[in-house]
Amino acid sequence: MPLEIIRDPLWSNIRLDPLALRLVDTPAFQRLRYVRQLGLAYLVYPGATHSRFEHALGAYHLARNTLSLLGERDLLVDLPARECDVVRAAALLHDVGHYPFSHALEEIGALHHEEVARPLILEGAVAEALAEALGADAPAQVFALIRGESRSPLQGLISGALDLDKIEYLKRDAFMCGVTYGEIDVDRLTHSLVIVDDPETGTRRIGIREKGLAALEALLFAKYQMYRNVYWHHAVRSATAMYKRLVDDALSESRLDAQALARYTDEGILFALQGDVVPPLLLALRHRRLYKRAVERPAAELPDEMGEWMASDRALAVAAEDQLARELGLAPGELLLDYPAKTQMLGLDLPVLRRDGSVQHLTRAGVDGAINLPGLADQLYRSARWLRVFVARPVDVSPERLLAAAVRPADEVRDRLARGAALL
Repeated sequence: MPLEIIRDPLWSNIRLDPLALRLVDTPAFQRLRYVRQLGLAYLVYPGATHSRFEHALGAYHLARNTLSLLGERDLLVDLPARECDVVRAAALLHDVGHYPFSHALEEIGALHHEEVARPLILEGAVAEALAEALGADAPAQVFALIRGESRSPLQGLISGALDLDKIEYLKRDAFMCGVTYGEIDVDRLTHSLVIVDDPETGTRRIGIREKGLAALEALLFAKYQMYRNVYWHHAVRSATAMYKRLVDDALSESRLDAQALARYTDEGILFALQGDVVPPLLLALRHRRLYKRAVERPAAELPDEMGEWMASDRALAVAAEDQLARELGLAPGELLLDYPAKTQMLGLDLPVLRRDGSVQHLTRAGVDGAINLPGLADQLYRSARWLRVFVARPVDVSPERLLAAAVRPADEVRDRLARGAALL
């Protein structure tokens, strides 16, 4: 089978089979060339201009290699002949529904990017290519893998505790940002992946050999370091908060159509936001005049659930921002609340193949002789996640008073806003 070779700075040669090449040439996939993998992180790390396009190629590359390793160990003999083709296609297409500037718009309530991908995969050029190469039901099977809803034993390679997407983006993001935090032993991890009979679910699924647990621990620390120093860097979160508020305002004023968000590229949406008069927030982003921190606290120092409404109730967050801004003599949009949406530092649902042949789940109790990874993941997550209040210019208020106002319970915030009472 003839293969096309694409040169990649991270993986060197990426070989594309004819189906992959056809999928890459569809308009839906080509849009990913113009959607940055790390959103606005390039304002902090100049090298972070890589796109979802190259990340998707990397995920496909890892899928090809991992499937070859599993095949060499005769772990794929019981699977249908086209199963690997479907998995490779899912790895390539897993981000096809991504919004411009990464995950930011999902934080303001936009439809999840995996759901956005539904019509892009089940209809049009992508669906046609998949159906012609793999059968009429192939688009649905690919989409099920991306959504994490497939019954395939290979589901865990595409969406799971240790999926190839996670390995690829951590490795690529660290490389492109020029940091050492994302160092991962990719060979050890992929060579340690197996298909096991899960005693808890009675199904065959992706697991990891016990000898790969040290590499899994390194993956956890790499993800923590990348969140702490890159993804949730205070300046990256400031730019992200500014962008989110820009889009929020444009949607509320009908200058943007929510249904069209996923069709934009990064520059395309900034152009659409510009309109006849450039909003001050957009001008500040363009010139990198990022809002500064008025107060910040790590989640580890806050009681559970305190401030969660900032991440889960966008309308309430915007109303509280404007009320606090008024009380501090700022204009609407000049004070922004930021508490990153909850994420899982490392999944817990992963079977481990022990050296004696038994299978044990990586649960909160841990595997004998190994670090309690799930418990450690929770601690690292709370350390990396910070609640912040950003302002366009200095304000005359103590950090303690501002923090106290920002972390009021959601019901109290709603009541004060309804009564016109101050939040400070």
